[in-house]
Amino acid sequence: MSTESWQLGVVALAQALRSGALEPVQLLDIFFDRIKRLDPALNTMVATNIEGARVQARASAARLRRGEPISPLDGIPITIKDNLLVRGFPATWGSKGYAHHSPTHDELPVERLRAAGAVILGKTNVPELTLQGYTSNRLFGTTRNPWDTRLTPGGSSGGGAAGVAAGLAPAAIGTDGGGSIRRPACHTGLVGFKPSIGRYPRADGFPELISDFEVIGTLTHSVEDTKLLDAILAGPSELDPRSHSPLPQTKRDTTPLRILYVPRFGDSPCDREVESATDASAKWLLDQGHEVERGPIPFDRAEIDEIWRVIGCSGVAHLLQYQGPSFEAVCSPFVIDLARQGRAITAADYVGTLAKISSFRRQMGQLFKRHDLIFTPSAAALPWPAEESHPPKIDDRPAGPRDHAVYTGWVNVCGHPAIGLPLGLSRSGLPIGGQFVGAYGSDDSVLAFAERFESVRNRGRIWPSFALAD
Repeated sequence: MSTESWQLGVVALAQALRSGALEPVQLLDIFFDRIKRLDPALNTMVATNIEGARVQARASAARLRRGEPISPLDGIPITIKDNLLVRGFPATWGSKGYAHHSPTHDELPVERLRAAGAVILGKTNVPELTLQGYTSNRLFGTTRNPWDTRLTPGGSSGGGAAGVAAGLAPAAIGTDGGGSIRRPACHTGLVGFKPSIGRYPRADGFPELISDFEVIGTLTHSVEDTKLLDAILAGPSELDPRSHSPLPQTKRDTTPLRILYVPRFGDSPCDREVESATDASAKWLLDQGHEVERGPIPFDRAEIDEIWRVIGCSGVAHLLQYQGPSFEAVCSPFVIDLARQGRAITAADYVGTLAKISSFRRQMGQLFKRHDLIFTPSAAALPWPAEESHPPKIDDRPAGPRDHAVYTGWVNVCGHPAIGLPLGLSRSGLPIGGQFVGAYGSDDSVLAFAERFESVRNRGRIWPSFALAD
């Protein structure tokens, strides 16, 4: 089994560990061997701690021998995004300003994973301060996509996504602030889950840059693996008041579901192969008996863009003010420009934007009284050259820095759950993904739908040839 165990998902690995077909240290060594051989061409990992991981794996092995696993995750290796704090690892956030930052504690979600027996393989690469949709920084360089190493896996959870897609880890923990899990999942053929605000409590991490828009999420090969991690990460904590908000459970698992399909956001460009793949999936959903309504973008995109500008730029300005001139001196021109814009935003502008966020969340609450799910592409473009921040053209039209990302950021503003699922491959063999967005708090229903979609629609896991090379 050892020669194929890296291809198993989290659930299958948990079963193999409990049955004795695999042993935690053996499994850990398989993944570390793959990281050693394959990661130099991808640059997904920015820090590992082999001896520390072996200590964790040996402890898991002892529990499994006694028949006392802490959880189904006991002994499973995972990676953690470098904007999350992990005891025993650096946490740089992709920034030279944090190059020597070594936290002595685990951030709350990491604490939950460690308490469940997960074995931490290492930290994965991010763009500087996780602010861009590709994965490159001046500390660690550029991360590449195993489907084509000339191209990007997207961002900002690109390191985690590329690692899971290449079989360097069975799952990755990331963050999604504007699509930072769903788009990398799309570009690497994975399942990317962004929960409702508050489902996965957070505490004791880096300062918030974008209010409550950013949440912890997961990157896996299957929805069943996503659900296993969800069971570990979800649940209230006294350290995060948002996690105590009662989440409405609008669970509708029966057919037909009322699905709004939005293939394009206004006149923003979308790659023709992406639109063809989502059209085919919409038709399939209709053939399955669901009520599928094709419609336009259900909100004012310009208003969402302005919300993002005010919140994001203000957050960066606050961080640089908090950290001081020495921190700003080592920031990239991109970050410094965002801070400059943030300093020009008035308090009245900011308070007015908070009111717009509340209004938008009410608007989306009303929308999901009429629809169970909204279905869109996950990204408007196929992966582009790894060193470039965004594709210069989409569908042969000039594209701006965020045109590839138009489908995802609004979900973070309203705080709803969304899952990115693989839909197929382009003619050039690159993954294409779609996202399904549910009502606030309907995470269980979204996951249940995704599991049914995956079991019927998808035809098994497909690995990039890079991952299969010896």
